Amino acid sequence: MDPYLGYEIAALVVVAYGVIVALLYRSGRMGPDRTLSLFGPALMIKTRRGLAALDRWGRFRRFWTRVGDLGITLAAIAMVGILALLVVDAILSFRIAPSAAPSVNEALGIPGINPIIPIGYGIVALVVGIVLHELMHGVIARSQGIGVKSIGVLWCVVPVGAFVEQNDADMMAASRRKRDRVAAAGVLANFALALAFFLVLSLVVSTSVAPNANGVGVAYVEPGSPAANISLAPGDILTSINGTATTSEALFESSLANTTPGETVAVDYYSASLGSSQSVEVVLAPSPTVKGRGFLGVAPTFLTPTQLKQTLAWPFGSSSGPLTGGIDWIVLPLATLEPIQGPSAQFFHLTGPFAGANAGAFWIGANLLYWLAWMNLLLGLSNALPLFPLDGGLLFRDFAASMAARVKRGWSAARLDEFGATAAALSSVLVLVLIAWQFIVPRIV
Repeated sequence: MDPYLGYEIAALVVVAYGVIVALLYRSGRMGPDRTLSLFGPALMIKTRRGLAALDRWGRFRRFWTRVGDLGITLAAIAMVGILALLVVDAILSFRIAPSAAPSVNEALGIPGINPIIPIGYGIVALVVGIVLHELMHGVIARSQGIGVKSIGVLWCVVPVGAFVEQNDADMMAASRRKRDRVAAAGVLANFALALAFFLVLSLVVSTSVAPNANGVGVAYVEPGSPAANISLAPGDILTSINGTATTSEALFESSLANTTPGETVAVDYYSASLGSSQSVEVVLAPSPTVKGRGFLGVAPTFLTPTQLKQTLAWPFGSSSGPLTGGIDWIVLPLATLEPIQGPSAQFFHLTGPFAGANAGAFWIGANLLYWLAWMNLLLGLSNALPLFPLDGGLLFRDFAASMAARVKRGWSAARLDEFGATAAALSSVLVLVLIAWQFIVPRIV
């Protein structure tokens, strides 16, 4: 098989797309004032349908003005937070080994390209987030008296985009505050959606999911190990070893810390395949990493089933504190605990309102809620970056111009705008450097 077949097909698709675009332009069916036009390489399909709805929704001017002001505040807080995180990551990158350096794919929040974002859940969540993000731009724009020329979708982007085309003359004529309300509207929409889906997931999990036992979840069993000999398998829950309750990873490790090779220990666990608790004795093998220590051959999950339920239901109630709980919620995909499927789904049974429901269908719905919340949080934070052409870049431009106006009272409006544009350009370069830093520095230091 041709090793370059994928690249050849991709090149053929790009050439064919270019030919089709050229033919549409020559026939007069594509252009800036046509239904079809280009936004960079992406195909814009524009329509005026739905503009009347934006007018109706946007007529509550006082309400949307307050919403827009809230959006500006949240976007500013998110901008400072995400910049601080990038700076911390840049400092920590000096301590990262080249083998552990992140790949470029991890910088792209695109389902199927980013290794931690599942393509199915990710695409649905991304499309929902982008579409409602853009609609909020349109509603706030109309509430501020800024015209909207068209709405539509972007094709030939991954996976699909949406847009609200505002009237450029109205945007330029509007005050900075009004422009900022429009710019911050998308960030606010994504944060609001993230909160809404998070709360629905919290309600569903807290009322309908229960761990099969209180112990550490089995993520992996070493073939030929003592654990494999007693038929332990991923999805089982270890509840005690030699009478020591293994209700946390630390207790699991300590229960084996003083054992020796050849020692017989009692193991209690919940078997997912049998659906019941089991008590067996097993002879430990020599540890491959710690000389003189017994080896069971089990790798526990990052969180116990009880902790995993707590993280999905209400991470801020974690026994490790609200900050740790919130971080655990965000990094579940990195720990391969989200989406919940296969062995991890076997840690639980359904109760309450969903008792008796199909577990597979339930977890598809719960996973979708998680990714809708997770992707909208990612979209909100990403768009708050002071980077053109993102919303945060537009906001930072006006923030810089407004601060300059307080210091340089003699500057003209044109000079203030020029200063703001220059500041935003510099911030864009800084953000790009900080992002690239994480991938380059660990490989050269």
